[in-house]
Amino acid sequence: MKTIKGPGLFLAQYMGDQAPFNTLDTIAGWAASLGYCGVQIPTWDARCMDLKQAAQSKAWCDDYAGKLAAKGLAVTELSTHLQGQLVAVHPAYDELCDGFAAPEVRGNPKARAAWAAEQVKLCLRASRNLGCTAMATFSGALAWPYFYSWPPRPAGLVEEAFAELARRWKPILEVAEECGVDCAFEVHPGEDTHDGVSWERFRDACGQHPRVKILYDPSHLVLQHIDYLEFIDIYHEHIRAFHVKDAELVRDGRSGVYGGYQGWADKPGRFRSLGDGKTDFSGIFTRLAKHGYPGWAVVEWECAYKDPLVGAAEGATFVKRHIIKVTERSFDDFAGGADARLNRRVLGLD
Repeated sequence: MKTIKGPGLFLAQYMGDQAPFNTLDTIAGWAASLGYCGVQIPTWDARCMDLKQAAQSKAWCDDYAGKLAAKGLAVTELSTHLQGQLVAVHPAYDELCDGFAAPEVRGNPKARAAWAAEQVKLCLRASRNLGCTAMATFSGALAWPYFYSWPPRPAGLVEEAFAELARRWKPILEVAEECGVDCAFEVHPGEDTHDGVSWERFRDACGQHPRVKILYDPSHLVLQHIDYLEFIDIYHEHIRAFHVKDAELVRDGRSGVYGGYQGWADKPGRFRSLGDGKTDFSGIFTRLAKHGYPGWAVVEWECAYKDPLVGAAEGATFVKRHIIKVTERSFDDFAGGADARLNRRVLGLD
């Protein structure tokens, strides 16, 4: 068993144009003041990190980490969610995804995918320089528009989609192996790796590559009506990152898990601030501790109702309350240690 590290905060939802959210230095001070001891860095935001510098210079990363440490913070993971998304984009989403890319590759899907792959490789090298052992990311998606099979999918469509996804990721995974950094793919609707079965399919397509791991976010499992506690029991050896995010799926006579194209506030399934949803976090933290999860508990705030600043403040306290400091001895140790001769006598063998 291991004691989970935390609380950490994913900065992506909080970066903005107004102080203290417009520079890493000021947002880090704000996060520390709330009680966070780690931050997950969105590497697509130049205000948070110069990714090329971080990939090229260990000294630069030492200075970067030192400035955060002076505020009582560590880097939990670097994130390439947006770049990972662009590794594989179905043409239906080309225009919507273009805004995630550098201006010079927009409107050119092939160049955009190559740029995204290089960005992820840079992040893996930066992660190594910072001493991080996992990178948070998305897989991208080629098959997602066909997740519900009507009209019926052509035979072999899904297999070809995952074969191509693997072809694009294998060179990245080799860099991950070289760097000693796991790729923690967030299991997330909209990605081809959106549940356990699809993650397994991707891992198989990648030849069971040892760097294909999981970012566990129970909110996305809640909204798919997946047993998110059993998910930990099944996949615990592969979970390398953890977003602490709440959700609820309220049964409704008019709409269900697909949401009826409604906004988040009206969907039967919606994300909530920590403690406001229906997720059993006591069960989650217990199972992660039991299975020796080696990483951080990182708050990702997304809520249809609550103010984000309130959600951030409450999130730090919530995670602190749920982290289990694991015991170093059994509660019944007082009853005596091992005695082979006693055991034989008790069994009536001597």
